[in-house]
Amino acid sequence: MIYLDNAATTFPKPEQVYLEMDKVNRTLAVNAGRGSYKAAREATQIIEETKEMLLQLFHAKGIADICFTPSVTHAINLVLSGIGFDSASVVYVTPYEHNAVARPIKMLQKKYGFTLEFIPLTEDLSIDLEKTAYLFTQKKPTLVISNKVSNVTGYILPAEELFQQAKKYGAITVMDAAQAAGLCPIDMRVANADIVCFAGHKTLYGPLGIGGFVLRHGVILWPLFAGGTGSNSLSLDMPENAPEKYEAASPNIISIAGLHAALEVLNQEEHFSYVGEMTDYLIQKLSDLSKIQLLGVCGAGTTVGNISFVVDGYSSDEVGKILDDEFDIAVRTGYHCAPFIHTHLNDKAYSGTVRVGIGMYTTKEDINCLIQALETL
Repeated sequence: MIYLDNAATTFPKPEQVYLEMDKVNRTLAVNAGRGSYKAAREATQIIEETKEMLLQLFHAKGIADICFTPSVTHAINLVLSGIGFDSASVVYVTPYEHNAVARPIKMLQKKYGFTLEFIPLTEDLSIDLEKTAYLFTQKKPTLVISNKVSNVTGYILPAEELFQQAKKYGAITVMDAAQAAGLCPIDMRVANADIVCFAGHKTLYGPLGIGGFVLRHGVILWPLFAGGTGSNSLSLDMPENAPEKYEAASPNIISIAGLHAALEVLNQEEHFSYVGEMTDYLIQKLSDLSKIQLLGVCGAGTTVGNISFVVDGYSSDEVGKILDDEFDIAVRTGYHCAPFIHTHLNDKAYSGTVRVGIGMYTTKEDINCLIQALETL
């Protein structure tokens, strides 16, 4: 199989991830933080080391905490539900947001009745920072949410600049880095982000079952979940401080160990350079095919990892089935859990897009095989 669905989850993982998870599953699959015996201490050490590695990755040591959750979707729900809204709140989202953001925000809007606004786009579907600045003067933001890399088009959003404008009004800023953590540089010292949510199983190359968020010191959330934390067990209140305040339940030590192994071998600079090179190569090759329409490519250097296109005369599902059945090529088709941006892409006649997700194990040979397959349509 030629795997080109890395936006959904990266595959394969580095060999070290598989080896470490197997070892920990056999020798340290105990309840970390709940015991004083040697295995529990070793498991706890793996968790603490993984958090330290993530703090280094996000340049957040001394200014933020790492809070683990079972997935980035859990992280986003915990974060958004923990923010204090009322009917006077004004929440801004970009049209590039995944349903992991869109659905919780819609649910919370129904509950609190706040105003929901969309960050405007330019004609080439890039973020319009000038119009956004004006919009903020008219309706001052309470919360601004932006992902860093679109899971549909691979567009690299100017989240840092967007958050800089939001901070003029004291807004809380939340970055969805599910498609970016470990790929694009994210520096908490200058990102103007209060919270960055990440997925372990995507561009960090860890396993499924672990995600979380980076929480800047001083930002307080109401905990969505309550339960055991292994500390102060006689109290019925959750701990006051992060990360324990947001980490009820037993930690997934096996997945955390896998993420630890992935971080040990991840070189973000090389990762970004290589995936960017493969992305540019794919765009060039697709542009040469007459029946292919590339969607949402905003210009040179603004796209990484994910590419969406449609094929004249075919629905996206038909293209995906042909690629799978006849060429053993795995791509994603449809609307990609991101409802807002598809309105701008105008792809309804094709039932969404064909999405190619490039990873660090994608080769030019893989891309050439995809192009040869598309040439048969």
